Amino acid sequence: MSTQDATADQWRKVVQELRADPRVTPRQRGYLELAQPQGRVGTTFLVAVPNELTRDTLQSVLSEPLDDALRTVFGQDMLCAFSIDATIETRADDADTSVAESPDRYRGNEVSPANELQILDPHPVSSNVDPRRRFDRGEYDDRGEYAAAERPRENFNHQEFDSNRYQTIAPYPLEHEDTSRQPHDNGEFLRAEADVQRFQLAAERLDASQGAASGSAMLPVGRAVPQPPSTSAEFGRLNPKYVFDSFVIGSSNRFAHAAAVAVAEAPAKAYNPLFIYGGSGLGKTHLLHAIGHYARDLYRGIRVRYVNSEEFTNDFINSIRDDEGTSFKAMYRNVDILLIDDIQFLANKDATQEEFFHTFNALHNHNKQVVITSDLPPKQLSGFEDRMRSRFEWGLTTDIQPPELETRIAILRKKAEAEDLSVPPEVLEAIASRISTNIRELEGALIRVTAYASLNQQPATLEVAEHVLKDLVTDEGAQTLTPETIIHTTAEYFGFTVAELNSKSRTRALVTSRQIAMYLLRELTEMSLPKIGELMGGRDHTTVIHAERKIRELMAERREIYNQVTELTNTMRQQQRD
Repeated sequence: MSTQDATADQWRKVVQELRADPRVTPRQRGYLELAQPQGRVGTTFLVAVPNELTRDTLQSVLSEPLDDALRTVFGQDMLCAFSIDATIETRADDADTSVAESPDRYRGNEVSPANELQILDPHPVSSNVDPRRRFDRGEYDDRGEYAAAERPRENFNHQEFDSNRYQTIAPYPLEHEDTSRQPHDNGEFLRAEADVQRFQLAAERLDASQGAASGSAMLPVGRAVPQPPSTSAEFGRLNPKYVFDSFVIGSSNRFAHAAAVAVAEAPAKAYNPLFIYGGSGLGKTHLLHAIGHYARDLYRGIRVRYVNSEEFTNDFINSIRDDEGTSFKAMYRNVDILLIDDIQFLANKDATQEEFFHTFNALHNHNKQVVITSDLPPKQLSGFEDRMRSRFEWGLTTDIQPPELETRIAILRKKAEAEDLSVPPEVLEAIASRISTNIRELEGALIRVTAYASLNQQPATLEVAEHVLKDLVTDEGAQTLTPETIIHTTAEYFGFTVAELNSKSRTRALVTSRQIAMYLLRELTEMSLPKIGELMGGRDHTTVIHAERKIRELMAERREIYNQVTELTNTMRQQQRD
């Protein structure tokens, strides 16, 4: 394989990693399609983008997912340097609008950044940033896309690197940039290689832990013209795992499941709105996504939008800030099915509720389907006006209860099949018998048992399950395990304060500790993703999703992580008993 082909293949793998990352939204994936790999200089990967908006999205909003993807593909920490080449966008605009031939790269249907409304940003990119803050490989950002806005600006004066040619990961975001662009010489990457190497040497002198950059420069790769993806999948954002086929039906959820199927088969005809309520971790979100998937299977071109109340609030606030109220209304009212999760978090947010009230009316008046989930029935929702609660009851209200034993066993069996885990029936029954209230905790126990067996290279036997579960299950009459207890205990265990755990610091030890705290909050409480993110320093819910997935994977691979999670759980359970 030639150098050019190797570089192109490496970038393709990076893009694949990012497309599979739940922290990356469909809109952000569109920006990835506009980026073109140019070569590699030591531990720096060179990428051309058509405009400043694309560059700033990749280098700030997607900095942490991009770092993770590069590390996965290359097996080491890599830097990503960006250059603006306006001819990329020009060629994309002039090209045929059909999807490019590479199916694994361009099969998504996200909105292209070329078609996004670009808004002037008052904060230009600064090149006066301490290289240590940009390239400290001992630190990792555990935040999602929104948290990038909280990064501090710096005023250091290190300019050995020509930032007009390559803009590396910035310590603060630039959400939107001026749409005007100046074309660059296509050969500038070759001329800038010396600048890249000088910058790496400067970073080494400032932080000895960086290590020497090595490797010879690679020639630029021939650029294939990316085609703007279509817009249909921007409606949806659905989790592919949450479909009706993977939903386990029992007496506790049978009616809610039947209502969800009916709504998907006949939107705005059967029950409108459909209001599903129940405790956290019982399958409400699963049903929302399943409705979206099934409706899209049945009706070609149907426009489905899934959103949780936190995202709805953020979109509304951003529309006010950017004076884009028309775009917000178009986003939420030009749909056929609106699926909104955890409506209870709109409580006491008067302005957001007012906007949702009008959105609901607009959709209902035009015979568009609305499906809502909550932890409580409409009449018990506090912080909502009567007119809003009454509209929630216009259609059908149904609940989901904790699953009975047979359903819990079936849930574990389906989870084991989905994760390709070998677990005997008696082990599934033992787990289901010990945990009865929360599906999330139920599946977490299965992960604990199989992770322990994997680490010890032994089958998941009944003895293994009993050993793992003995301190995992809450005793009858035990005190409630509060989120504050989990956070305080985790911080103390790792030698941090609660303030440090919730801070924006990105040291490796803090990031791991923070992710473990999020994992335990998700497993041991009934808190939703947005609520956990809010409690952990105001982070986005996608950060919580990433943390939960990361710790779950590490528990099966690294004994140290498994032991830390187990010891923390045992400590907290003991505190409950005392």
